[in-house]
Formats: sequence, structure tokens, C-alpha cells
Amino acid sequence: MNESRERIRRERERERNTYTSPRLALRRVLILSEGRQFREAAALLQRLGPSVLQGVASELPIDLLAESLPHSAHLLETLFNRLSNVEVVPRPDVQPELVAWRLVRLFSRQQDPGLRQRCGGLAHSLSHWHPPLRDLLMARRRELDKAVQGLGTHGLTADSTGELISLHVALKNELQRHIDAYKTAVHKLDELSNVTLNQDPASSSHQRLLATTRGDIQKRLIDNKTLLTLIDKPALTQLQPLIAQLANRVQHDKEVLLQVGQIKRLDPTVENVDERAAAGLLMSFSRGCGAVLALLPPTAAPPASPPALSCCSDGYHSDPDASSGNENDSTRSELVTRYGQLFNKSRVDTLDALDALPPLQHAHHLKGKILFSVIVLAFRACQNLRDRKTMETRKNLGLPDNFKSPTLIQLEAAVRSALSESVETFPLGEAERQVANQVLSTLHEYPCLERCGGLLQYVSDCCRLAWILCNQIPPLTIDTDFTPVLMRADKHVRFHSSDQRSDLIKSFVWPALMDEENCVFKAVVMT
Repeated sequence: MNESRERIRRERERERNTYTSPRLALRRVLILSEGRQFREAAALLQRLGPSVLQGVASELPIDLLAESLPHSAHLLETLFNRLSNVEVVPRPDVQPELVAWRLVRLFSRQQDPGLRQRCGGLAHSLSHWHPPLRDLLMARRRELDKAVQGLGTHGLTADSTGELISLHVALKNELQRHIDAYKTAVHKLDELSNVTLNQDPASSSHQRLLATTRGDIQKRLIDNKTLLTLIDKPALTQLQPLIAQLANRVQHDKEVLLQVGQIKRLDPTVENVDERAAAGLLMSFSRGCGAVLALLPPTAAPPASPPALSCCSDGYHSDPDASSGNENDSTRSELVTRYGQLFNKSRVDTLDALDALPPLQHAHHLKGKILFSVIVLAFRACQNLRDRKTMETRKNLGLPDNFKSPTLIQLEAAVRSALSESVETFPLGEAERQVANQVLSTLHEYPCLERCGGLLQYVSDCCRLAWILCNQIPPLTIDTDFTPVLMRADKHVRFHSSDQRSDLIKSFVWPALMDEENCVFKAVVMT
């Protein structure tokens, strides 16, 4: 450190006011940065002319400066501001995405309010220099959140009887039913008449068929009806949905591993990646993306091109028509109001219905958990149903999971658009049964819940609104991060019976509703 300070002192004695050589200016900036004199280095950049600035910016080790964040925030902010305000040709490659990702890493690990103040100016300057940055971060956050949601699809599944069991057990049982039915059908084929088994091709000619007697027709009808009864059973219709669910889980796990791999590659300093809980790691970086997005200035126009950070797209698009945009804003505002009514009215009505059940009269905490679980399970079931419908369209066209093309992106966008237009009439019996079964099987010691009409109506209301919200373009989703310990004024509001003097979150009463990175309905928490 003393040696660095001595070098800085000697450099100060030289031409410190004006630099005409990019090499000398770069050397000076590097020496100051090495001595952690970032503000003096920023002041030097502020005095450079366009040509010298271009040469210095092209050779600056941005990766090393980014690693020094947040201490180097003022230097990097000055650099990007100068590049944005001065005509620099050719445009130097200063890797703004690398700096942005370093900011995401910082905010994923720290919740220090001072960090936002120190790095806010840098985030603004990055956005001015590289406008697509907001879209890149939003795309990355959506992918991280989608991967986290995918982790929640590996729970129990309903078999043909409605019982919740493991998917592997359900597949085994279903395959065994198929095997038994097909074995019985094979034995029956062996028992059929020789006319059926050893049919002469000539006997199938048009003239022979017209000469068939009533007795032969009756015998043939009995044989075919017996086979049809053995093979075409309603109990054998569950295999394809189970296979689709298995394929859905495989795709979700691939997405999780892809996102964790990208984090590991972009942030080698993350420790014990393979041993850490994947959801915690993904959610921390998603929060980091959200924190950086909150620092960026709002965009005045829709993006000129779709995000290119990922190998896949969700098919969302921006409508350039202003009147259409206003109509969409009005629709989304109405949906937020409906979400609030679901909490303020439907939830309260259902609570009254549960209060009327003698076994639950004094189980206040349990009733609150039931009502909270239903809305969370409803969103999960509807999101899985939406994704499964999209995947079924791909499979019906014979497209493999790893197939990627612009046409496929347009196809998936068209499917989601069609689902969005039919949200009020789309049949949701499957999702409602899934949510109800999960709640009732978990609380099997309270059989009175099965006869509670108010609870079943609440399940139906939650599923319908969840289906409408998750099929908006872009979707409105609930915030599934139920890990915070302290209240945040921008995302949480106290329940009326909470300790008004405490900010320590005891439990969640109602989840927050998110419109991309914006919280449009705050989570209700008990403190």
C-alpha cells in the first residue's frame, strides 16, 4: 500500500491537468485505481477529450473495476456518463452487462440501504449507455422466478381415484392397469373363433361381406364388443396426463439446472453451489435483479427488440398502439381490484363458513393457514395447467422438447394469447379438484371440510382469478418469497390484529401480487 501511494505521489507531479496520450491517461487511471483512489481516477476521466477517452475506455479492465464494487461505483458511473454524453467513435466495448451482473451479485447478498445510494447513479448511467439492459435484467429475473416456480411442481399428484400420491407410484399403478388390461385382451383374442383368428383374405372381399348372415354378424359384434370393453376403459385414460406431467417436471428441472449453471459460471465466488438449496440461490439472485431494476430509470417506450439473454422466449410482446396500452392498463387495474376483493370479501365469507364448523371454531391459526394455502395452491395449479396446455400443443405437432425456432416462439405466443382470451370460460375443474384434494388430504383429520360449501366455493373463486391473472400478457403472479424476516414498506402491510410496534414477520396472511417487478398489491403479514 505504501508503494502504491508513493507511485501516486510521483504521478501527481507530472502533467495532471491535461492528457493528450491515451496510454499515459490509462496508466494514470490504473495506478489510481490500484491505490483505490477511485474518485481521483473519476476526476481524471472527467477531464479527458473524446479521442483520449475512447482509447482509455477501450483498454480499461472493466472486469477488475467491477470486482471492486461498490468502492469503484463513482469511477464506473463517471465513465459511462462521459461515454453517453460525449460523441465517441467508434463505440468502445465496455461490457455494461458484466457491471450489471456484478451489481446483481451485490444486491443478492446484501440488503444494506446504503448500497442502493452508492450504486444508484451507476445503474442510471448503465441504462443510458446501454438501453436494452432493463429488458435483459427483466428476462433474467423472469427465468429465475420461473425456475423457482418449477421446483414447486414436484409434489404429490392425483391418481385416477383422486388420491394424492407420488408421481412415480401413480405411473407404476397406471402402467400395471394397462398391462393387466392388455394381457386380458390378448387371452381373449386367443379364445376367439377360428373365423376371427385365421381369417382368409378372400373372406374379407366385398362380395363375401355382403353375404354375411345375421348369426355371423351377431357373433362378430359380441367378439368386437368384448375386446372394446377390455381395451377402451375409462380407467386407462390417465397415462397420457401422467406422462405429460412427468415431461413437465423434467423440463422444469432442466430449467433450474440451467439457471444455477449460469449463476455458477457468471459468479465463480458463489460457494457450495451443489450443496446449497437451489430455490434459495435462485431467489437471492432474482431479488438482486429486482433491486437493480428498481434503480434503473423508467423506460418511455417499449423495447425495440426482445431480450436476448436466454436461449428461449416466453412469447410476450409489447403493443405499440397507445390506446391498446391504455385499455390493457385499465384491465390490469381492474384485476388488481378483484384480487383485493378476493381477500377482503371472499376470504372473509369463507372464514365465516369455517367458523361454523364445530371442530374448527377455536382453531384460528389453522383457518388462516387454510385460506392462505388455497390461494397459493390455486396459482401453482393454474400456472402448471397453462404450461401443460402449451406443452401439449407442442407434442400434438410432434415437436421435441429441445426444438427451438422463431416459429415455435410465435406458436407458443399464439397459444397463450388464445388462453388469455378464454380465461372467463375455460374449464378449471381439474385445477379445482387438485387444490381441494391437496387441502383435504393434508387435513384428513377434519372430514367436515369436505362438506363445507363455503370452502369449495372459495377454492373455485381462487382458481378462476388465479387462471385469469396468470394468463395475462405479461402475467400477474403472486410473490412466493415467504422467507423475509422483517417488513418492507414497499411489499408488506400489517394485518389488523398484528403487533403494530413490531416489524418482525410472524406469518403471511395473504401473498403480494406482482406485475413483473412491481408490487401492485402488498402482502398482508402478521407481526
